[in-house]
Amino acid sequence: MMNRGHTSMIDGKWRLMMILVAIPLAAMSCGTAPHPGGASSSPPLIQSAPISPQAYFHFLRGYLSELANKPIDALKEYQASLSLDQQSVFLKAKIAWLYFSMGSMGAAVKMADRIPVGHLNQPSVLFQLAKIYAGTGQTDRAMSLYDQAIVQDPTNPQSFIGKGALLVGLKRWEEAEQVFQALVVQVPRSALGHYFLGVIAAQVGNPVEAEGYFNDAITMKDRFKRPYRALAALYESQEEPEKAIEVYERFLKAVNSHDKAFRLQLVRIHLQMRAYQQALDQLARMIEDDPGDRQSQVRVALIYGEMGQYQQAIKELVAILEARPNDLRVRDYLGMMFEEMKDVDRARQAYQENLNLDPTFYDSLLHLGVLSYRLKQYDEAIPLLNQAAKLNPKRSESYLLLGLTYMQTEQYPLASSILEKGIQQDPENADLHFNLGTAYDKLDRFNDVVREMERTLQLSPDYADALNYLGYSYADRDMSPQKALELTKRAVELKPDNGYYVDSFGWAQFKVGQIEQALKTIQHAASLVGDDPVIFEHLGSIYVKRHDLDKAKEAWAQSIALDSSNQALIDRFRQQGFGEPLLHGTNPSSSPQVSHHSFDGLATP
Repeated sequence: MMNRGHTSMIDGKWRLMMILVAIPLAAMSCGTAPHPGGASSSPPLIQSAPISPQAYFHFLRGYLSELANKPIDALKEYQASLSLDQQSVFLKAKIAWLYFSMGSMGAAVKMADRIPVGHLNQPSVLFQLAKIYAGTGQTDRAMSLYDQAIVQDPTNPQSFIGKGALLVGLKRWEEAEQVFQALVVQVPRSALGHYFLGVIAAQVGNPVEAEGYFNDAITMKDRFKRPYRALAALYESQEEPEKAIEVYERFLKAVNSHDKAFRLQLVRIHLQMRAYQQALDQLARMIEDDPGDRQSQVRVALIYGEMGQYQQAIKELVAILEARPNDLRVRDYLGMMFEEMKDVDRARQAYQENLNLDPTFYDSLLHLGVLSYRLKQYDEAIPLLNQAAKLNPKRSESYLLLGLTYMQTEQYPLASSILEKGIQQDPENADLHFNLGTAYDKLDRFNDVVREMERTLQLSPDYADALNYLGYSYADRDMSPQKALELTKRAVELKPDNGYYVDSFGWAQFKVGQIEQALKTIQHAASLVGDDPVIFEHLGSIYVKRHDLDKAKEAWAQSIALDSSNQALIDRFRQQGFGEPLLHGTNPSSSPQVSHHSFDGLATP
């Protein structure tokens, strides 16, 4: 009697299991899955014997493990169930999909290959298999399975969308358009179908069509965020940011006023338009929704900094630090704001306080090194920047600043060595290549200078400093005069008010024999930079060429007055018969040629 009672209790549990998994077990036993709109009328693919209770047991355990987000346990139980029902298409598809979702692509495909798809009449299984093959790069097989699923159930949009999205990813725009056009014929109010048609139209250069499709998708499903984003991006690509703003505001007003991602998009666009107050208004709404939103609070402070309202920026950052005294990032921003206010002591204090809390905080270490560099306190900058480079060798800024610091202290071999290390870490960094070229120039390695400047221009064709540097180097060495003319001309076109660039262009004109044009150009350079000795030296050389010796004498005298260390010019002054230049009361330059190889702005963080 006890045995029969025990058996009865087990039978009751199995009945409960059958109720819990009624739909999946139907699929397990006959190889079919019900259509979302009702039972499938298709005959079973596989006729199998009734599944044993042990198979049910393992399936149920796997199903519950999957619900509990324990995929490895679920996989073991499904495999145990499959070993007891080896013909189950449902279980094979379930295992393949679980492998796929876990990132085990090879195992997913291996299991999928065990499913006989030739006569498979389960659109949902075909769809899952297509996703697996698409995700593992077997696009042709995926397309075939999507097509098979579409034929079996042309009213179900998921197979159209899967195939169309795959074609979009492959940039096969015409085929993708055909798929989504077929979808909207079958399901006219498919928001996804209209959205993808908009994506395709935008990609093939039909913005008006794209706009219509995106608006249709929004009308069909106003809470569908993707067409809003795509429509706003379309307007931005057409340089119509005001329309993009309207799109985001439409969503926030009509659908969800608390959507943080869309408000951040508005902040971004307002900042690009320098509409700072509007950006601040959006951030204020975000902080109202979430008073603890630190990122928005920091953005507010940084916008005040961008506006030049440093006191307000500091006030905002200090308020954040009162609540979060160990927030190193915020204190680092605070130091940067003090730097903008020229309050060097408090900037240094902010950076140092961060380093007291965490000596490995890279940004404050770097910024303290930069501050020391800018104050020409090179002995302090070098160990800080060295430490930063060791701490985070993948970041290129520390190599760049350290190389520049060695340049300032005339340690040119060290400068070139550290810049070379920086390029090893960041070979596409144009600033590193440019400054390495300047270091090679100091080491009289002209071929290397040319190589690095040309590499800089390959990486950044409009790098004006490199154009000027290389062009002037050619002109001053009487090498490649036409190339010198071309390079310096491009530099001036980029920055026409840079007097050093203008002089380099004039000097290149002089070298190719364009004497009168050179005279006008360098006179203009002198009007832009009135205290550069090289410009007046060039001007004097042009006057000598024109036999206008009084003006030549005057120009060279002015150059020598600005730089009495230029012995070569003093000798030429005497040889030209101009007598002895006045050397008293002059302002000697420690680097007389620096103006033409100085940079419009050293590339520092």
